[in-house]
Amino acid sequence: MTDRPPLPPFTEATAIQKVRAAENGWNGRDPEAVSLAYSEDTTWRNRDTFVTGRAEVVAFLAQKWERELDYRLIKELWSYTADRIAVRFVYECRDAAGQWYRSHGNENWEFDEHGLMRVRKASINDQLITEADRLFHWDAPGPRPDDHPGLTELGL
Repeated sequence: MTDRPPLPPFTEATAIQKVRAAENGWNGRDPEAVSLAYSEDTTWRNRDTFVTGRAEVVAFLAQKWERELDYRLIKELWSYTADRIAVRFVYECRDAAGQWYRSHGNENWEFDEHGLMRVRKASINDQLITEADRLFHWDAPGPRPDDHPGLTELGL
């Protein structure tokens, strides 16, 4: 088993590192690469969809990024304990017809001793926006630049 640092028990600094690593991974939009952050038997609830195991994670993310075009995500630490992290996040994307969305959500994560996420629970609400309302403008796919404002700085 390969460790995925930082490992629990988390401190504030390592929880922030874990959140940024997750954000960077999802902004890369590579389902196979993202799946490696999750345990083999990971369980998810994403809105009304339930996912179990890495293969289902890969399929879920591939479908997600086929319909959510120009996806860009920012995550922010909300709270943490020894092996759990809660985050809030916002992502922007558009559909094939060109309609832009800003999706606001919360996630609860639980990690195993190897730093792999074994549980992910996500609640998400979508907001229609215009292209002019977009706030996330870095080159994508790829990580948010270090000097790009986070959620708090953007007033989200």
